[in-house]
Amino acid sequence: MVGYKTYIRLIEALLEGKEVITTGMRAEIDRVRTAIDYAVHGRNTAIVSSGDAGIYGMAGLVLEVCRERSLRVALEGKASADRHDLLLEIVPGTPALCAAAALLGAPLMHDFASVSLSDLLTPWEVIVERITHAAKGDFVLVLYNPKSKRRDWQLGAVQELLLKYRAKDTPVGIVSRAMRKGQQVCITTLSEMHTTKVDMQTIVIVGSSKSYLFGDLMITPRGYMDKYGVNK
Repeated sequence: MVGYKTYIRLIEALLEGKEVITTGMRAEIDRVRTAIDYAVHGRNTAIVSSGDAGIYGMAGLVLEVCRERSLRVALEGKASADRHDLLLEIVPGTPALCAAAALLGAPLMHDFASVSLSDLLTPWEVIVERITHAAKGDFVLVLYNPKSKRRDWQLGAVQELLLKYRAKDTPVGIVSRAMRKGQQVCITTLSEMHTTKVDMQTIVIVGSSKSYLFGDLMITPRGYMDKYGVNK
């Protein structure tokens, strides 16, 4: 079992009798290379990822490193008779945006865009461009990695940008540690978004122009009520 130490701690009860290798942040490539080394030498090896491994997770990096090493990879369930170096299973999970949406109500019922505010791997200028296009297109916006100890200004900058395109009372759902110990859920507005405590385990969902509140629930309508004349 190979993984980021924080995620490994979440599944400690499942690890009895297993060899476990952990690392801190920014050691993703080392973790993947170590896991692949074990696997190609015949060891059953798992890489732990939070949420869903294919959404801001480790699945992509595993495949990239396999390509870098010219390994022949077959996916579980799709393995052919051809020889392969590595048999890989990507186990689907529950992405944080889905867990957060379920705790907020139904904020993702219509088109949405997901953007990470971490500029560690993506230049800030590119992040701003993506958010600008999403705002102009009136997408519900899901923000990953809104703030860390070293990155404490990005969310405020995004708020200022979005206020150019969205009303200040646009509903915003903020969920930290969704479905985990320490879970926190709150709904605020775009103008007050910056006053809420967030960190790297927080998902921020900014509504579109159609999003509204129903009690303490956030809803982005799909359009059924208008389409079939229920509101007429």
